[in-house]
Amino acid sequence: MGKMSFEGGFSADLRGELEAMNQCLQHRGPDDRGIYVDGPVGLAQTRLSIIDLSPTGHQPMGNEDGTIWIVFNGEIYNFQVLREELERSGHRFVGTSDTQVIIHGYEEWGIEGCLQRLRGMFAFAIWDGRKRLLILARDRLGKKPLKYYVDQHKIIFASELKAILTDRSIATSVDYDAIDFYLTHQYVPTPYTGFKEIRKLPAAHYLTCSEKGQMQIHEYWDLRYKPDHGKSPEEWHHLILQHLDEAVRLRMLADVPVGAFLSGGVDSSAVVSSMARQSAQPIRTFSVGFSDQQFDELPFARMVAKQYGTDHTELILEPDEMDMLPKLVYHFEEPYADSSALATYLISEATRRYVTVALNGDGGDEAFAGYSKYIWLQRSRPYDVLRPLMQLASFPAQLIYDRFPTDRSRRNAIFLESYRHPRRGRFTYWQAYFSSMEKSWLYHPQFVQHRKESPVWNFVRSAAADEVIDQALYIDAKTYLPDDLLVKVDIASMAASLEARSPLLDQCLVEFAATIPVNLKVKGSEGKAIFKEALLSRLPREVMYRKKRGFSIPVDRWFRESRAEWAREILLDPRSLKRNLFRAEGLERLLREHQTGKVRHGNRIWALIVLELWFRQFTDVHATVA
Repeated sequence: MGKMSFEGGFSADLRGELEAMNQCLQHRGPDDRGIYVDGPVGLAQTRLSIIDLSPTGHQPMGNEDGTIWIVFNGEIYNFQVLREELERSGHRFVGTSDTQVIIHGYEEWGIEGCLQRLRGMFAFAIWDGRKRLLILARDRLGKKPLKYYVDQHKIIFASELKAILTDRSIATSVDYDAIDFYLTHQYVPTPYTGFKEIRKLPAAHYLTCSEKGQMQIHEYWDLRYKPDHGKSPEEWHHLILQHLDEAVRLRMLADVPVGAFLSGGVDSSAVVSSMARQSAQPIRTFSVGFSDQQFDELPFARMVAKQYGTDHTELILEPDEMDMLPKLVYHFEEPYADSSALATYLISEATRRYVTVALNGDGGDEAFAGYSKYIWLQRSRPYDVLRPLMQLASFPAQLIYDRFPTDRSRRNAIFLESYRHPRRGRFTYWQAYFSSMEKSWLYHPQFVQHRKESPVWNFVRSAAADEVIDQALYIDAKTYLPDDLLVKVDIASMAASLEARSPLLDQCLVEFAATIPVNLKVKGSEGKAIFKEALLSRLPREVMYRKKRGFSIPVDRWFRESRAEWAREILLDPRSLKRNLFRAEGLERLLREHQTGKVRHGNRIWALIVLELWFRQFTDVHATVA
């Protein structure tokens, strides 16, 4: 994190301001903190020590002559290889910190050349004192966050916008377009944040800013889908396991204890099986479950833990855990409606008592096509010839849903309305939290005007792939993955001072998976087919081919039973209604339909509660739509 004032102007208490930023993000780095100031430029860092626990890993870190400085969040998994190459070129290293390869790599290859060589998760800022140039960069898939505020006087940047907001001189206003996007997607898509003046740097991009305030943003990597039809299934199986084991091996490197999240699903089980095969000691595994059997996956996690002899720990969640929601909203700091964040935070907190690093299975569905929506994209192809009729049928379907609301009538109306969009992007409409027809009776008239096209559709149009499933995988890799899943894991784990690592999002593995033909990823009604086949030699068939549940919590039951009145009190509170976002009668309808069991609105109720709590914590409680 840090600040730079333009045209030489700077705060008289820059160090104090940087210290306030450090204090705000102490949870991300409780082991060490540091500050560097060069005239109008200040860098600050709180450190979670993972590699090189000695003082030589201290940040901000400079080069040999102190002309280039860096603050860095993340891990570079190929740092040892890069270090050897840089040492041959004459660069001097002290200690074993991976941070050094970035700063020396920048000196040797420039920012583009350096970024192309880095294999890991990262967000960093480099201050080049010779060129008087600030550089901000983010990893390829967006595992580590980077947000910034810029005006005519200064730029402020940090991993979390809370640190930016410690500067009381900046004026922020609610971005109601971003709020509308949130209510569609359950997250705020990049570059939006919820505040008009604060932005997210996109994944696989870097930003340069001169001391005069001249700023540019560049993309340095993109994911390409080029199917290779020349390999046999057996060759693919071998290569999948080879890439998996290498990605896991690199992420087991640490100078602190390492464990793993084990959900009992295919992806986390694959990671644990690979860890166990490469470790001389039992792996520590951690699982979360629920008393509601519909959501509980602990039996499958236990099956894998038993097979590989892991040191296994379980956590059971109950409805009273929702008392932590205000704390969760504070940490996520943008409107964020993925309710599984609660479980992710609590399991991270429990895991941190035993280890400092935890590997997870995130990314397997996006790399190997594991979601049912990809299968439905294939199955919906025959209906394309009937697209005009489907569009005509959408209007009466909406009337039926409005008159006779059920889960089925809602799904039918949304499915038919999705035919107004290109097939590659229809799934983004299917999984919308609030569809356009629901917004029509929920949104307040003053909020309706704040509706424009979501930036997600930019990726729908630019998805360069021959197969519709590959197009969908590309869209998810650019939107849902960095703005939802990776946000969830980074924020929830770092709130507990735990580093989460994702082997299935290794850049080499992801690029390799993009070469696997679609007909091997999806076979009939089986998603992630080739990945499962490769793992049959390592994992029980019961784990591999059970019904996919996803990582979710029982919000439908909670909001119908023990938490029903609590939800009503928050959403119909005068403070909420004064914002002029939602009609009171629309909120009443939503709550009534859910309570009577006509439509399961649990996730939508959760999204609205999170939004109201976000307003209370981060904006004027009496804010209304401008």
